[in-house]
Amino acid sequence: MNILLIGSGGRENALAWKISQSAKCTKLFIAPGNAGTANYGTNVQLDPNNHDVVKDFLIKEKIDMVVVGPEEPLVKGLHDAILADEKTKHIPVIGPQKQGAALEGSKEFAKAFMMRHNIPTAQYKAFTPATLADGEKFLETLKAPYVLKADGLAAGKGVLIINDLDEAKSELRQMLSGKFGAASSTVVIEEYLSGIELSVFVLTDGKSYVILPEAKDYKRIGEGDTGLNTGGMGAVSPVPFAGAEFMKKVEERIVKPTVNGLQKDNIPYKGFIFIGLMNCDGEPMVIEYNVRMGDPETEVVMPRIESDIVDLFCAVADNRLNEKSIAVSNNTCCTVMMVAGGYPGSYNKGDLMTGFDKVKDSILFHAGTKLTSDGIVTNGGRVIAVSSLGANKDEALAKSYANVAHIEYNGRYFRRDIGKDLDKYYQK
Repeated sequence: MNILLIGSGGRENALAWKISQSAKCTKLFIAPGNAGTANYGTNVQLDPNNHDVVKDFLIKEKIDMVVVGPEEPLVKGLHDAILADEKTKHIPVIGPQKQGAALEGSKEFAKAFMMRHNIPTAQYKAFTPATLADGEKFLETLKAPYVLKADGLAAGKGVLIINDLDEAKSELRQMLSGKFGAASSTVVIEEYLSGIELSVFVLTDGKSYVILPEAKDYKRIGEGDTGLNTGGMGAVSPVPFAGAEFMKKVEERIVKPTVNGLQKDNIPYKGFIFIGLMNCDGEPMVIEYNVRMGDPETEVVMPRIESDIVDLFCAVADNRLNEKSIAVSNNTCCTVMMVAGGYPGSYNKGDLMTGFDKVKDSILFHAGTKLTSDGIVTNGGRVIAVSSLGANKDEALAKSYANVAHIEYNGRYFRRDIGKDLDKYYQK
């Protein structure tokens, strides 16, 4: 099969690494890819939001399957465009159509879906500029902290958690006045959930599903989960506080009702569902849906999957996922994300990277890198994920940190405490 993978980050590098191992994959293209994805296929410069250009490429290269990494092309209807064209409609796409992508593209749509199908989540209400006063009154009925979410895609910056009521009202006014552009023309306010977060991933053909390895990621830039939110500074899989009993609750109360809800609402869905969860004293509650794999969670999930991922994708395309099971390694996988100095604020690009030749016993998943005539240089805030498998968390982390030490570039930064908060669960 000739496969086109859309995206350019660490998630796509991990997917490219996994897809390239399949006996079913003849040729892999990544659009646009990065310096790491080039090790597993051919990078091509395509704008995934230019549907005509993508379709022309599919025809020219005789592509047999499209795998969409990031959410934006899905929310903007790439799958729909491929389906609508007589010349490309036969090509399966792993990633939902626009209707299903609204689970991530609209927080209000997702919350209404959860309420409609009795999926456990925080109580909420949605507000627009016309109902600003009602929004302020609703905030007064809640206890701090206050959770405000831009309804649309806001590049991971549209969720605010605020402890002061007056500040929450001020932020609500700013959001509805365009703080996040069109993304915050509607704002969802919801009750705060207390607990510890994790991510659960499902691959579905819209009727059947397989549950992939779960993961926990680390969003804050500073050690001890301090400072600004980032796209993710590291991840661990499996998650020690998500044992068999908890995961059974997740499947029965969340995964099954979600897939059944898609069918009841006549929403076709082929692809990944990322379920952001809060473990509230052993009870799972949904924080949000995403319609793709997480990043950097993909960098710890893919190394633990022993099954042929393309074989699973083919089963999704043919509505045969009920015939498949998934084999998962018992090993732990941990990733440490190396980022540019100054990230998530302003940061440099174009800094030369060295030390790749010294890396052993880890997998490097490039995120923001670029191949130049001088070598590999930084090309983003999150630069490279160093992932390792081990018999346990400490062994996997030791490998990752040993190899992080080899990779040098100007201003490099990484958190040294990934997974430390989980030690108490292993000791039980």
